[in-house]
Amino acid sequence: MQLFYLENPENEIILSAEESKHATKVLRKKEGDLLNFTDGKGGFYKAEITVADSRKCRLKVVSTEQKEKQHNYHLHIGIAPTKNMDRYEWFLEKATEIGIDEITPIICEHSERKVLKTERCNRILLSAMKQSLKFHLPKLNEAIILKDFLKQDFEGGKYIAHCEQGEKQELITEKKEQKTLILIGPEGDFSPNEIDLSLQNQFKSVSLGTSRLRTETAGIVAVHTINIKN
Repeated sequence: MQLFYLENPENEIILSAEESKHATKVLRKKEGDLLNFTDGKGGFYKAEITVADSRKCRLKVVSTEQKEKQHNYHLHIGIAPTKNMDRYEWFLEKATEIGIDEITPIICEHSERKVLKTERCNRILLSAMKQSLKFHLPKLNEAIILKDFLKQDFEGGKYIAHCEQGEKQELITEKKEQKTLILIGPEGDFSPNEIDLSLQNQFKSVSLGTSRLRTETAGIVAVHTINIKN
């Protein structure tokens, strides 16, 4: 199934020039054929092509359906942007495929990258949602300094994965939570001060295994672990 995206589908849909060309030239769709759409909020729409124009393809919605989310929990990952943006974008793509609801780029004391182009990141999330045939688009928040992020209120389990020595539980052994927030640090890890501040804000230290992981790998392990637990 090929899935298209429209934020607010109307009864009549007009595709962009790029998507019109993709539908008519690449997919070879013609008048009378159906295309599948999602609004990224669980809405699933079937639309019939009325004008198969490669520059301005027109469709009319013939059916609508509300899809349940494909995972039964809410996962929020606060993860530091990597110096190499390709690695961060890889995390965004794979996390979306596995199942994630919210992502916040956190700026830490050891962060080498402190600016993020959210427009490009959102395009990657959107592409991954369509490719993996999901109907809920993860929310990407604006980048925020970690100490400010910790001041926000969160419901559910709150965890910080870091490399410092000390008492930690394996994330896989923690109890299931309907809502979970996990912090993943930059290449240089969280500073001792950031770890202490997180613990003071009721975060629990957790381990993601015995290997030392790159930021983006740690993020994927965390996402996959919560997926397996549920």
